[in-house]
Amino acid sequence: MQLFISQYLKLFFVLTPFFVISMFLALTNEYTDNKKKRLAFKVTLAVIAISFSIYIFGKYIFLIFGITLDAFRIGAGALLFLSAAALVQGGTGGKEEQIHTGDIAVVPLALPITVGPATTGVLLVMGVEMESIASKLIAGSALLCAILTVGLLLYVAGHIERWLGKTGISILSKLTGLILASIAAQIMLTGIKGMLG
Repeated sequence: MQLFISQYLKLFFVLTPFFVISMFLALTNEYTDNKKKRLAFKVTLAVIAISFSIYIFGKYIFLIFGITLDAFRIGAGALLFLSAAALVQGGTGGKEEQIHTGDIAVVPLALPITVGPATTGVLLVMGVEMESIASKLIAGSALLCAILTVGLLLYVAGHIERWLGKTGISILSKLTGLILASIAAQIMLTGIKGMLG
């Protein structure tokens, strides 16, 4: 249970939910409530497909390129730290902020806004770290729950905007950045200790 909760909380913040909400609202400001809700559902399905593909098959990237897990931890931690710094400063966290015409569920909302480079790095590391089938299933369940939580927040994004306002969402994005910076530091320290040990 402790593994599930710790992975859920880490993944929830790694998905930068409040930044995603602010981008979702910016890209759908002319949409009706029903269209926003349908889009939120499609984004959630796309994020599930992308995230689990990375989580399950990402370990083969290490085999193909001969990258050690500790080296990747340091790289992923550095990327996550850059994303965190950008969020705290009010940027995009290294995620594209272009307005796209047509269906925006997969690109840019699912990828790269929700599943950006830093999220990809964390999922790759997590997929390799979880060695037993039980731990893989628990972490996978935590990932699914984190994505569904973000999806639910997108589904009610209009209400959140009315309740918190743009300023409130911006403050929550900055707080998310601070938490991400701590997660990034932990990932990098684990990688450095592994390389030195």
